[in-house]
Amino acid sequence: MTEDTLERARTGDEQAFRRLIEPYRHELWVHCYRILGSLTDAEDVLQETLLAAWRGLDGFAGRSSLRTWLYRIATNRCLNALRDAGRRRPPEPAPPFDPPEPTSRTEVTWLQPAPEELLERISDREPGPEARYTAREAVELAFVAALQHLAPRQAATLVLRDVLGYATDEVADMLETSATAVKGTLQRARAGLRTHGATLAEHGTPLPDSPQERDLTRRFAETFTSGDVDGLVALLTDDAWLTMPPAPHRYRGPTAIAAFLSVFTAWRAERRLRLLPIRANSRPAFGCYLTEPGATTGRPAGILVLTPEAGRLRAVGWFLHDDLFGHFRLPERTGVEVAGPRRAEPAPS
Repeated sequence: MTEDTLERARTGDEQAFRRLIEPYRHELWVHCYRILGSLTDAEDVLQETLLAAWRGLDGFAGRSSLRTWLYRIATNRCLNALRDAGRRRPPEPAPPFDPPEPTSRTEVTWLQPAPEELLERISDREPGPEARYTAREAVELAFVAALQHLAPRQAATLVLRDVLGYATDEVADMLETSATAVKGTLQRARAGLRTHGATLAEHGTPLPDSPQERDLTRRFAETFTSGDVDGLVALLTDDAWLTMPPAPHRYRGPTAIAAFLSVFTAWRAERRLRLLPIRANSRPAFGCYLTEPGATTGRPAGILVLTPEAGRLRAVGWFLHDDLFGHFRLPERTGVEVAGPRRAEPAPS
């Protein structure tokens, strides 16, 4: 950033403003996604952040870096979104069959996976000495999901301190609170993450795209598409979870998951399933399509995200949000073949 560019932006030069914020646009989007857990909400809040920065540029006195100033705006916009009683929540889908009683229900129905290609471009630049999470750990779905269960200020404080590595005094300034309050909030946030199963490293998790992960992913695809419930359940850990946002239903353990899959498979009957491999949040994933009997093309039936652990599956997330296929650049119908790996679009402009 040059003083000349900053001064021209302050006088209303939109091109100068774009040059100022462009180096930070993508990491701000990832920051919003971490805290909000929703691609849709992250896009909306990013645009609000950039608009607020444009309108408030005269208030940037240079006492902190421009990047820190932008993170302050983005974080507070995220907090506003989380506090908003009218925050958009996706409607619960109505299944075409009567599912068995779930093990539990969750209120975090807005959670969405993010395309790997977007998260690979993270530029959390040289996080400070307070950072505890690597860039990869901080975008894993379990971590993002656990953040959604924290109080808004707890989630924001933990991301600013443990992911981005801002010092306590800096976080206090960004959140307009005291250093003592930040320390207490951070302690509660870390305890909350442990309660909801987010850890710094997952023991026995195969490296991304390793032979072990590819073999497990292949076996899941074969058993899932063929309707082999017993074969699929054999791939699960004893405490595996099946979740289906935006439906609140959560099934835990092979018995409960088998009950759901058996009902689904009976309903599916002659309908065919097809899976297109993708990656989401550092995990293997699939775009799922369902083809009606006699039809030649399949329609979208959700995004499946797998969480491997020690050669088995610890979690299967079946995300049923209507707009996810566009984010992953998946075809709307399987009659249209897509050659090669599917690349995601850049973060929204």
